[in-house]
Amino acid sequence: MNIEFRSQDFSVSEALQRYTERRLGSALRKFSKDIGRVTVRLSDLNGPRGGADKRCQITASVLPSQAVSLQAVDADLYAAIDRAATRLERALVRCLGRTRESRRGRMSIRKPEDVRLQPLGSG
Repeated sequence: MNIEFRSQDFSVSEALQRYTERRLGSALRKFSKDIGRVTVRLSDLNGPRGGADKRCQITASVLPSQAVSLQAVDADLYAAIDRAATRLERALVRCLGRTRESRRGRMSIRKPEDVRLQPLGSG
């Protein structure tokens, strides 16, 4: 899984980058074969004014051609990363579940000539 970091108005420390990689790694481990690139955008919405303004936006490309994107805002950047990773995991469960169900549905459709009727009472 390829994780790309982007930030506005501040630089991402190595510790913050390692934390994010570890958190996303544990959240996305079971989806590793279904996920391409993951982009993490970190920003401070209010700048030096403070408040609940640290945003973590994560976009994951789901193979072959979908994307799941969401964000979380908190006063603490680490908390925003945690919340975004948790939300991403839940969103991928829903997205990939629907994709797999639709594939399964297409594969299980049988042509009428493939269906064999058995008489009642023969069991």
